[in-house]
Order: sequence, then structure tokens, then C-alpha cells
Amino acid sequence: MAVPRSCVLRTYCGRSWLRLMRTGGPQWLHSSLPGGLLGARLLSQEKQATETHFGFETVSEEEKGGKVYQVFESVAKKYDVMNDMMSLGIHRVWKDMLLWKMNPLPGTQLLDVAGGTGDIAFRFLNYVQAQHQRKQKRQLKAQQNLSWEEIAKKYKNEEDPLGGSHVMICDINREMLKVGKKKAFDQGYKAGLAWVLGDAEELPFDDHKFDVYTIAFGIRNVTHIDQALQEAHRVLKPGGRFLCLEFSQVNNPLISRLYDLYSFQVIPVLGEVIAGDWKSYQYLVESIRKFPSQEEFKEMIEDAGFQKVTYESLTSGIVAIHSGFKL
Repeated sequence: MAVPRSCVLRTYCGRSWLRLMRTGGPQWLHSSLPGGLLGARLLSQEKQATETHFGFETVSEEEKGGKVYQVFESVAKKYDVMNDMMSLGIHRVWKDMLLWKMNPLPGTQLLDVAGGTGDIAFRFLNYVQAQHQRKQKRQLKAQQNLSWEEIAKKYKNEEDPLGGSHVMICDINREMLKVGKKKAFDQGYKAGLAWVLGDAEELPFDDHKFDVYTIAFGIRNVTHIDQALQEAHRVLKPGGRFLCLEFSQVNNPLISRLYDLYSFQVIPVLGEVIAGDWKSYQYLVESIRKFPSQEEFKEMIEDAGFQKVTYESLTSGIVAIHSGFKL
């Protein structure tokens, strides 16, 4: 879909001005302020703008992207096994609840970001296929006068068991995508899904393309969360829905203490024993503590342009599902 020229112009001008300011600003602005004052302020702002966190460590924004990539490249092959071990299998229930909340109908076009291993995508395909089969049975029951031959013919002529539904799996990490593709092949998923290498902060899709956007346990690893949310809003159709499943803030003091003990004392050890990687799982634990609370993240989603934003805390707030609509 073509972008309006006015939007392009504003974006271009805004980016040009930002680049200009990062290089020290226009000459006329230097001459209008006390010597060195502007330069000092700009350097301070630039330092603040380019620093972020990698777990509890402070790093540059460019450095974080590479570090996060290395983490998931390292854990990709053991990612699903570690999810089961770390959560005692509860992550499966959380993901099921995400699909129940989505309640997709046949024909839904889903974008699953940071979904490399396919957990959400496969659940989506199973769900819409079951929905389509139920719809088909209801239609056949409503036509009681059909002969057995006509009923058999209707089933035989059914070319798309998903009713036109499709899921696009987008992940920035090649190794995660490789694992997902292998799982899809092994489990017999062929129709209705595609795999794309892409960045959540700069999605390789046109505006207004998808009905639903999901991201499960991925957005906390993004360098610029606000930018990823804006991209989610951009690619959704009017009326489209944003759904995010992510670790959040535990709301029970006793459970919070036990959760911290388990997270910092047990999970990195499991990472070392099962995946041979202590550091990656130490980062994953730390990244959860740096992620905004339920209310703070809700405000960020609203700032990106979404409306009717709500959230539901699961398992005492260990995770939360946030939902918003592009209206």
C-alpha cells in the first residue's frame, strides 16, 4: 500500500533533523548559544539515547542487538526443552490461553513476531482448523435433505482446511527459524504458514496487512520497545488486534521471593546442565526484571496508538497477556 506523500515528507524531515542534531546541530544554532554549551548538552543526550540494558548490564544500543542475537543463536536447539524445564510445562498453558483470548476465526491473517520455533503459529493453525471443521459440520447439519453422496462430495471439494487463514512467522534470528521449520516439517504443518527473517523494529511488510499481531516472550528482548509497538500498529488492519504474552511483575510478595530464588539460583543452572549455556539464561532472567510492569507496558501500548488496551495477569503476575486494538 502506498504511503501518503505527507507522511513520507514528515518522516524524512524528522530523520534528517535527528541526523543533523546528532552531528552537532546546524551552524546557526551554535552561534546563538554560549560556546560549548550546546555541544555538551548534545553529547549528554546522545550518550543517554544510545545506552540501554542487556539484563543488568549497561551497553550501547548497537551492542545489545548483537548480544541478544548471540543468546538466541546459542539456545535455539534447546529452546523448547528449556521452556518446559524452566516453567515446569506451564508455558504451554499460557500460550493456549493466548489463543483462547485471540479466538481467531477462519480467514484470519496472523503475524507472529519473534515466533521462530512456531509454538504460537502451530497453535493458531490447530485452532482455526478446528473452528473451520465445526463450521462445516454445522452447515451440513443444517442441510438435512442432502444425500450421502452430496455430503461426501462437499468434504472432498473442501480444498482449504484452514478456511483461508494464514500465519506469517517473523523472527530476526536464523537459528530460531531453522528450528521452527524443522518442527513444522516433523509435525506435518505445510499449509497456511510462511517464515520470514525480519526485525520487530522494522517489519518487512506493507501497512494494514494483518488481522492479528502476536509476540510471545519476545518484546522484552527488543532494543526499542516503543518502535516495535509502532510497527505492530502500522502493519495491522483497521480493527486489527495486538496481543502480547510476556513475563511481568509478580503481585504476591511471598511468591515474588520464591520466584526470585528459583529464577536466579535454579534457571541458570538448568541452562548450564541442559543447554551448556549459563550466561544466556542468566541474561534471560535479568531481562525479565528490567521489563516494565503491567501498567507501564499498558501505557506504552497506548502511546503507540492502540485503543481499548487491557491486560490479564496469569500465575500471580509471572506473565501477563496485553491486548489492544487499532481503531
